[in-house]
Amino acid sequence: MDSATWLDREQDRYIAELLDFIRIPSVSAKPENIPDVRRAAEWVAARVTKVGMEHAQVMATAGHPVVVADWLHAGSDKPTVLIYGHFDVQPAEPFDLWTTPPFEPVVADDIIRGRGASDDKGGMLIPILAVEALLATTGRLPVNVKFFFEGQEEIGSPDLPPFVAANADLLKADMIFSADGLQWAPGQPQIVEALKGLVSMEVVVNGPRSDQHSGMQGGGIANPAMALAQILASLKSADGLVTVAGFYDDVLPLSDDTRAAIARVPYDEAEYLAESGAPATFGEPGYTTRERLWARPTLDVNGLTSGWQGAGTKTVLPAEARAKITCRLVAAQTPEGVFAAIRAHVLAHTPPGVIADVVQNPGRADPFQIPSGHNATAIAAGVLAETYGVEPFRTRVGGSIPVMTTLIDTLGVHAVMFGFSHGDENIHAPDEFFRLDAFRLGQTAYVNLLETLGA
Repeated sequence: MDSATWLDREQDRYIAELLDFIRIPSVSAKPENIPDVRRAAEWVAARVTKVGMEHAQVMATAGHPVVVADWLHAGSDKPTVLIYGHFDVQPAEPFDLWTTPPFEPVVADDIIRGRGASDDKGGMLIPILAVEALLATTGRLPVNVKFFFEGQEEIGSPDLPPFVAANADLLKADMIFSADGLQWAPGQPQIVEALKGLVSMEVVVNGPRSDQHSGMQGGGIANPAMALAQILASLKSADGLVTVAGFYDDVLPLSDDTRAAIARVPYDEAEYLAESGAPATFGEPGYTTRERLWARPTLDVNGLTSGWQGAGTKTVLPAEARAKITCRLVAAQTPEGVFAAIRAHVLAHTPPGVIADVVQNPGRADPFQIPSGHNATAIAAGVLAETYGVEPFRTRVGGSIPVMTTLIDTLGVHAVMFGFSHGDENIHAPDEFFRLDAFRLGQTAYVNLLETLGA
């Protein structure tokens, strides 16, 4: 039996296993789910052991655990390939916007719906199943393989840098492929050549020692919620330009070649707006929507908290107001430099009568870009062309995968994104889903990749 026949035969079992995997609410951001993240790690370690990987272990970090395993019998003349993925997921709230409960996954209309189905439980299970198919049908792998799966990607992988540094020999590889990634569309592959960096922070504005009666104190003291709104409004101009001094200082300008390459990828603005549900595009002037999404830095408010949040009215002047902010960064910005610039801006623009500060949240990511002529990228592009029957687009992604910069900084290897999710699968949103045909095609692609690398 060849690997393709094996994969076809086992799909019902594989889908059932993915459903079991999704049922584990491994939300890394919530303290109450710490045991569930650990349970997901143990599930992964047991599964990779079952397929025939060796030395599988759940390893501790300062936060959530990681899972490592290897199969190193292909010979010293064959490359060692490290495959990365993550088993933690985003919070699923608000639950009432889900068609079905997020951790009670369902199969319907050729998709699996549930939190983590696309990002990244379906994606990281794919290479595990490809390895199983090869070992089950041939008794060996064409290359040496290592697995490295983490449990904190969705909170920025804050504990991965020291872990990778301390375990560099364990993770050492000639090539690295990330199972956390996207294809352009069903039937159209892509090679992602750049990711944005990330810095996360919280603006905290304090006024009176506790909430005050708005009739008795309103007009006599400053309102932290209003002060926060004024601070946030000062961060951007009305047309979308970030007005923080120094924010753009380290941004490398887009070359004519880069802008031309971005323009070659098909773009339909009406389709883009239909997917997002937004009434119009908006952003930094002087750039196309695609250039802003892929190759320009951003500053976004992710959440606001102040005062009475319940139904009806509670006439208070709130004691405190908070805003969560993230910035997506491009070369050669650094998280530390951008954070310092924003903090200085907030302190300089704090209205009288309140006290403000900015606190950097855990987790960071430097911008990541694949160098021109990168060998593993060229191989992956060829495999995708063979698997899909069309050449992949060369694209960039506005998201961040912090471990990508950790791997190049510590192991000296640029990782190649080789994942099979799609951008319309409600990733990080209610009703997240994963296409079953992509789940199956990804298994073939990973078999093809490993066989090509070992040829």
